[in-house]
Amino acid sequence: MNEKITFDYPIANTKNGDVAGRFRNGVELFAGIPYASPPVGDLRFAAPAPPKNWEGVREAKRFSPASPQLPGEGLTDRFPVRWDEDCLYLNVVTPASDDKNRPVYVWIHGGAYRRGQGGVAWYDGTSFASRGDVVVVTINYRLGAFGFTELGEHFGEKFSSSGLNGLLDQIAALQWIQENISSFGGDPDQVTVGGESAGAFSVANLLASPLAKGLFHRAIAQSGAAFHIHEPEAGANIASELLEALGNPSSEEILDLPAIEILEAQEALIEKWGFAARGVQPFYPVWGHEALPEAPIDLIGKGSSSDIPLLIGTNEDEMSLYGFTDLDEGTLFRYVERIVDNPKEVIDSYRERVGDDSGWLACAIGSDWVFRIPAIRLAETRENHDGNTWMYLFSWDSRAFEGRFGSAHSLELPFTFNTLDRAGVNIFIGEGELPTHVAEAMHDAWISFIRDGNPSTAVLGEWPAYTTENRAVMEINDNCDLLIDPQSEERSLWDGVR
Repeated sequence: MNEKITFDYPIANTKNGDVAGRFRNGVELFAGIPYASPPVGDLRFAAPAPPKNWEGVREAKRFSPASPQLPGEGLTDRFPVRWDEDCLYLNVVTPASDDKNRPVYVWIHGGAYRRGQGGVAWYDGTSFASRGDVVVVTINYRLGAFGFTELGEHFGEKFSSSGLNGLLDQIAALQWIQENISSFGGDPDQVTVGGESAGAFSVANLLASPLAKGLFHRAIAQSGAAFHIHEPEAGANIASELLEALGNPSSEEILDLPAIEILEAQEALIEKWGFAARGVQPFYPVWGHEALPEAPIDLIGKGSSSDIPLLIGTNEDEMSLYGFTDLDEGTLFRYVERIVDNPKEVIDSYRERVGDDSGWLACAIGSDWVFRIPAIRLAETRENHDGNTWMYLFSWDSRAFEGRFGSAHSLELPFTFNTLDRAGVNIFIGEGELPTHVAEAMHDAWISFIRDGNPSTAVLGEWPAYTTENRAVMEINDNCDLLIDPQSEERSLWDGVR
């Protein structure tokens, strides 16, 4: 009689070969699995190519390097990370690599399309796996100039995808999941794609993309919608500036330039551009390729992915992460006049709710312009094709930074992943008892949506889809309440503003 051989580590099969992960905190972790070939050499600015096969069992116990990136000056990006151009890897957290066909949650990290990685503690899928019986996949994709530089006009067909390579990487990861996730206990017919900030912009791009059709079945967009993208002409102009900064290399020479030189030229160009009123920086995606033949909102306006349930929302004080709550009155006025023709009227309208503090006024106006209004417009656009969309507002106030942080951009992340106890989170939420009840309420709503396509839970109650008739928004705070058309007067101020 043959005895079943057991190992002290989990093994799963992929189309390219077997991988060995590790047991951790009651679940299984497989880290650093290649979903595409290394984008180096002739593939540096090319669309992702399939990964090569390997023999034997490949170790998948350590997270891969991030996409090339330099540290920033903000709270979330000020530390150097281990990076390499060979970065197209993903990570799987699963209750068990068996045949149980669990729902799958694919997470796309944010970072303004220039920083971040999938393998960080805030995005640990352990709670989704253990509490929700969900398989979680986090991915890396090409960032900055390596992922989003429109070089086709300069160098021809070989570079035709270069303005959207980061998006094509995400699509390649979703294709890998379709082919392989069943070996990790996941169901390829129950895939939810989610992301925050640039990751949420990416989710909107995937909703719009003809090449992503059929690769996912639900979507979650946290603080991001379908408007943060460049037109082809703008993308080509940015590429021209980058090439000039690099000494106008040829199409062959740019493939051999040291990555650090490209990164430094990229960052210098971003600094030269300065802060964009709506936050669209150089080296954001450029539509015009077959992956996005038109602007995402236009494709969604024609019905793309209207059959995909969408959970979308924003944080009440998004722009506090960028120091807006410290702006003075003059800076406030200059910022608002870049956006609207009637800055005084807009500021006075917000003053009725926010008060006279110029910093909080700037934060409220900027948060709406960059994040909340685009989310609402995406929901309204989808409603025209009977698309189901659920809207939330995260308003839990951080206790850090003497109360000037509020419910800042990205603050909701450890709540959605139920990772409040992870390193660095305390800097964001401040001292005091962990708001575990808020995290569990939000986390369970996400689990419900991933499993059933509806975020309603016993704690939150019935959460109706957002329509222009009800404008139902679930407020997530110490007490969660369903709001009907919150801040309606401020919302109406943006009608007709583009």
